[in-house]
Amino acid sequence: MSSPTEEPAKAARRGFAAMDPERRREIARRGGASVPSDKRSFAQNRGLAADAGRKGGSASKGGGRKPSKP
Repeated sequence: MSSPTEEPAKAARRGFAAMDPERRREIARRGGASVPSDKRSFAQNRGLAADAGRKGGSASKGGGRKPSKP
């Protein structure tokens, strides 16, 4: 058992948490720029995005939030 004056052990920072913030921004910038705007079909067609959302929601088998019971 540890004494109350000792600090708990901190978890090791791994992955993106361990990176320099500027390095994370650089990676995020490249990810956002990887697809040309004319190829981003959801940005061009809202109906397609809505259909995909409905399809994904029905495929998830209702694992999301449940309505509260009165």
